Amino acid sequence: MTVLVAGAGIGGLTAALSLHAAGIDAVVAESAREIRPLGLGINLLPHAVRELTELGLGDRLAALGVATAEIVYCGPSGREFFTEPRGVAQGYRWPQYSVHRGELQSMLLDAVRERLGADAVRTGRRLLGFEETDAAVRVRLLDRESGTVEERCVDALVGADGLHSAVRAQLHPNGGPLLWSGVRMWRGMAEAGPFLTGRSMLIVRDGDAELVAYPVGRNRLNWVCLVRVCEPRPLTESADWNRAGRLTDVLPYYEGWKPHGVDVPALLAASGTILEYPMADRDPLPFWGTGRVTLLGDAAHPMYPVGANGASQAVVDARVLAYELAKADGIPAGLAAYEDARREATAAVVLASRTMYAAGRRNRRDLARITGTYRQATGSDAAVLNGRPSLTIPRTAPQG
Repeated sequence: MTVLVAGAGIGGLTAALSLHAAGIDAVVAESAREIRPLGLGINLLPHAVRELTELGLGDRLAALGVATAEIVYCGPSGREFFTEPRGVAQGYRWPQYSVHRGELQSMLLDAVRERLGADAVRTGRRLLGFEETDAAVRVRLLDRESGTVEERCVDALVGADGLHSAVRAQLHPNGGPLLWSGVRMWRGMAEAGPFLTGRSMLIVRDGDAELVAYPVGRNRLNWVCLVRVCEPRPLTESADWNRAGRLTDVLPYYEGWKPHGVDVPALLAASGTILEYPMADRDPLPFWGTGRVTLLGDAAHPMYPVGANGASQAVVDARVLAYELAKADGIPAGLAAYEDARREATAAVVLASRTMYAAGRRNRRDLARITGTYRQATGSDAAVLNGRPSLTIPRTAPQG
C-alpha cells in the first residue's frame, strides 16, 4: 500500500520514516516550494527522543541538540523558586534535547531522502482536497510551479499539514476558531555564552510576564517571551507562526531582568529575527478521521507550548501510526486503532498544558506538584516510558 502524508514538518517526515521502517510505502506532499531550515528553538522530550533513536537517528540528534540537564524557575533577579532535573538526570533512559526546529527538520528530510529516495518528498504540492472510497483515497494536488492539478489515488491519507490543515478543514468544516489564551508570545535567538550548567533552561516569571530561555548549540540562546495581555477568548486574528515581531513591543516588559547572568534586554536586542504570535490551541476533537484518512500532530491537536510537547507528540503520533497500520488487518482498522491510541492521550496533553500554565502563574511555591501532575496526566512519567514496549515491529505491511 501507499500512504500519502500531507506536510513535511517534523511530524510528517517522522511519519514517512516510521512507515518505511514498518515496510509501508510513503510519499510526502509539501506545499512549500523549498524546505528551508526556518524557525527557532524547540524541545524534544524523552518520549520523542526514544522514538527517533529507535528510528536510528540517535547519533544525529545528539550531534544536533543540547541535552537539557535541568529547568530553573526563578524571578527576574535570579531568585530561584524551584529546580527540576530533566532527561537522563530525571531518571529517563533517553535525554531531553533542545534543538533548532529548522535544523531538526533538515535532519529528518535528509534521512527520508536517504531511505525512501530523492522523490519521496515532493515540494510545491498543495493539497486541494480529497475523495474517499472503500478502496482508496483520491487526492488533488496543485503543482505550484506549473499551476496544474494532479490527481493521485493512494491507499491512505495522513494530514500532517499543521495548524491550518487542509485535511482537517475538509474533515471538520465546522471546527470553530482557535482558542487564544490571552498570552502574546515573542520568540528569537541570539549568540550568547553559557549560563549555569551550560545545559540549563530558565523559566523566569514576574507578574504577567514570563521568559523561557535555553541553549540550542553553537553558542545560540533561544528565548520565548510570554505576556498576558487579555483574558482568554476565541482568536480573531491570523495565527501566522512566521509573523515578524517588533523589539519595541516586547522590550518594555523585561527592563532590568538579569537572571543568572542573562541580560534579557541585551539578549532580545541582539536577536536578528523576532517572531510574534498568540498562544492558542483548540478543544480536542471528538474524532480525527474517517476510514482511510486521519490527522497527525498540530493538524489533530494544537496545544500550548508550555509543556514543550507539541513536536514530541507529533513524533509519537507518527510512530504509533506506523505501528498500528503495520499490524492491522486492513487500513481502516489500522487508522482506527491509531486514533484510539492517540486521540484521548493527546487530548489529555492539550488540557494538561492549559491547566499547568494557569496553575504555574498562580502558584510559584508548588511547582514540583504542578509539574509532577502534568507528567502523570500526559503519560510521560519516567517509569512508564522506560517500561513501555518498543513501537518497532518487523517489516510487514497489511493488505488493502
